[in-house]
Amino acid sequence: MAVLADFTSRRGITFPLLSDAGSEVTKRYGILNTTVSPTGTTYGIPFPGPFFLDANGVVASRHFEAAYQERDTITSVLAKRGAKLARPAKTIAAPHLMLTTYLTDDVAAPGTHFSAVIEGAPGPRVHVYAPGVAGYKPIAIGVQPQPGLVVRDAQYPKAEDYFFKPLDEHVPVYQRPFRIAQDLEIDPSPQAVEALKDRREMTIEATVAYQACDDKICFTPQSVPLTWTIALRPLDRERASPRP
Repeated sequence: MAVLADFTSRRGITFPLLSDAGSEVTKRYGILNTTVSPTGTTYGIPFPGPFFLDANGVVASRHFEAAYQERDTITSVLAKRGAKLARPAKTIAAPHLMLTTYLTDDVAAPGTHFSAVIEGAPGPRVHVYAPGVAGYKPIAIGVQPQPGLVVRDAQYPKAEDYFFKPLDEHVPVYQRPFRIAQDLEIDPSPQAVEALKDRREMTIEATVAYQACDDKICFTPQSVPLTWTIALRPLDRERASPRP
């Protein structure tokens, strides 16, 4: 209890925390972290991750990590579930496509998984080609590699089938507002942690490439530069002070 009280005070946590002696609750929920050695000092911790409840307080789904060293932020999880987030965003009027972009989080530590979100709104009667299309340029996110940043998979929404009668072809497209979430991570490896120890922020550069068409014309493929900045913080390794 003293450890939790100290952590709550230092981090300004206002919600209840559970002191799970013997990991009894952890075991009942079936989330005992089996990646931790039974002989280790951290044995008994749960797999980290949130439960999502419906309006009646019933668990509707859950999102868990493979190990405790790396974690998705709750805002990143919500973004990939389609939730509307009140985040500072940039709006770019690209050719035939309005783009709104933002990061799901302001701050990240080593092991933090967060997302760069790209929301697109095609112009009237315009469609943008989706991944999997053949013969056209699908929309794609390209993140510039840099030390300390791990670029993970991007989540694309389900495409619509578009039938172009003059060519008798079916193609996957986005012709309504859509959201892409590009997963990113601050590298938790010891080498990266050492390299980033004096950094206070990281600027992430990327491009979104796409091809748009209307029902008569296919336009020139486009590439739009994007930039985001996230603050960096070290891991919280402080432990509760020993009792006097």
